[in-house]
Order: sequence, then structure tokens, then C-alpha cells
Amino acid sequence: MLLVIDCGNTNTLFAICDEEKPVIQWRISTAPSRTADEYASWLMPLLCLHELSFASVRQCVISTVVPQSLFHLRNLCKRYFGGAPEVIGESLIPNIRVNLQNPREAGADRLVNAVGGFKFYGGPLVIIDSGTATTFDVISETGSFEGGMICPGLSLSALALHNAAAKLPRVEIKQTENVIAKNTVSAMQAGVFWGYVSLIEGLITRIKKEYGAEMKVAATGGIVPLFEGVTDAIDYFDPDLTVKGMVEIYNARQK
Repeated sequence: MLLVIDCGNTNTLFAICDEEKPVIQWRISTAPSRTADEYASWLMPLLCLHELSFASVRQCVISTVVPQSLFHLRNLCKRYFGGAPEVIGESLIPNIRVNLQNPREAGADRLVNAVGGFKFYGGPLVIIDSGTATTFDVISETGSFEGGMICPGLSLSALALHNAAAKLPRVEIKQTENVIAKNTVSAMQAGVFWGYVSLIEGLITRIKKEYGAEMKVAATGGIVPLFEGVTDAIDYFDPDLTVKGMVEIYNARQK
């Protein structure tokens, strides 16, 4: 089994993978100070629930946008999974052309998505990844990374409303039945949710117009299921796209 660790700004995903896709996965809040032993004590009972153990894992792959977490994640792999992990951007370099002014600016998470998206959906393709930030990335018909946009994430937008306005409460993010709300909480929920749907639809329209060709659209990230069934702008909903991209990069190295 392969352990894939995707460390984002808000959550860290641990996925046990077999061949091309995850079999089991768990999330924990990202905390740069969390030690290897803390990770291990959290993981052990979860593995046991599925009749697995640390010995079931033959290799680990890490992708992180939080450099401070990498030290402890490395130690986790060395102490409990039998060896140093492969790290995206270090020992594992995605085989993808990056057409940016400074190719080094492309984050590991965006490149991993690009590899996974092109393998499973082809190009040209727009990949939406909704997390702490929401990214819109363009993949060409030949699989190159062409750039994109970075926007505040859905949860970040709702939190900003609460933090910046004294009388606005912190609200659950959910789809509302109506756009015209009759109370403050519903008004905030409608504004955040339907405003974000409109942002997705508007930016996809602009990207396609600028690119000058028909493009497929794939969406991933922990918040993506909220949008399924409410917009025709997204062709594929794939919450596991980042993990599948990491597995693809790892498998390419082994060939």
C-alpha cells in the first residue's frame, strides 16, 4: 500500500492508495507544530479499523503547501513507515511543462492537480480546487500548465464577513433555497453560497473566452460536493483528483 499525504493550509489528508486511486482516506486539521508521534497515535486506530497496520504501508508520498509541517511529516514516515518519504517538488518532480514567467512559483498542489486532471480528463481543461483558497488552473491540450487564478476560498469569505462586520455572526456554509433571504443568517448564507456559484460560472466563462477554445472543467477539494447539481459550469466532480495526481507522479517514477 502507498500512503499519500496532502498537507494543505487548513486540512491534511492521509490516503491509503492501491494502484491509481485511494482506498481509504482521513483528514486532520493542519497544525505545523503537530509531531510525528501525535500523527502516529491518531493514525494507528484508524488503520486498525480497516485491519491495516503501519507495516501495511510500503512507501509514503508527501505534497505540502505548508513548509513548516514537512519536518514532522518526514519524521512520521521515517519512524513509523520504514523509510524516508518521496516529496513532490524534491525527490518527485512532476513531468509537466510549466508556462509561467517564473515556473518555480507554481505550487506543488496545483501541479499535482494538473497531472491528475490531464491523465483522467485530457485537455484543454480547467481545474477548480476549492480549499482555503480556490484556484482555477488551465491545462493545455498537450498537458502543459498554462497558469490561472487564485481566489479567496468559500470558508475564508464567510469568515471575513464575520470578522470584519461587528453584527454579522459566523454561519454554516450551505445552499439556501432562495436567493432573496428573509433573515440575516440566511442572507449571509445565500450571499456566500450563490455568490460563489456565480464566481465559478463567471470566471469559467472568461477563461474559455480568453483561451479561445472549448474546455472541460473538473473540480476538486473538500468543499466541491456543495456545488454538485447546482451549476452546469463543472463537467466533473472529483474530490480525489489531488491524491490521484500524486499517485500518478509516484507511479511514473517507478516505471
